[in-house]
Amino acid sequence: EVQLVESGGGSVQAGGSLRLSCTASQYIYSGYCMAWFRQRPGGAREGVASINVMNVTAYGDSVKGRFAISKDNAKETLNLQMSSLAPEDTAMYYCAASTSPTCFRLAFDRPSYTYWGQGTQVTVSS
Repeated sequence: EVQLVESGGGSVQAGGSLRLSCTASQYIYSGYCMAWFRQRPGGAREGVASINVMNVTAYGDSVKGRFAISKDNAKETLNLQMSSLAPEDTAMYYCAASTSPTCFRLAFDRPSYTYWGQGTQVTVSS
């Protein structure tokens, strides 16, 4: 069974940085896409950043220029470097892996993402 485990969440002041990591229980990085989603309190789960098998990346409008997604295939790890964090970035962050090529066209198409981690909390204080 594929499992995705996130780490690196925590509390930080506005303007600070955090790096999230996601490891897989088996090799799935040859799949179509991997992504980070987040869910703010009382909100819907939204796409933050994605990267596909050709290393093409996509970002949500609110994080462009501040967040960077990357993969380390040797370590089977997906990373999210977050900078210039703001209180509105406070959310539970989830790692996800897609088994559908739909993610090439729609980077944050949630039904395309079959595998999900349990989430890691990021809290940004002002």
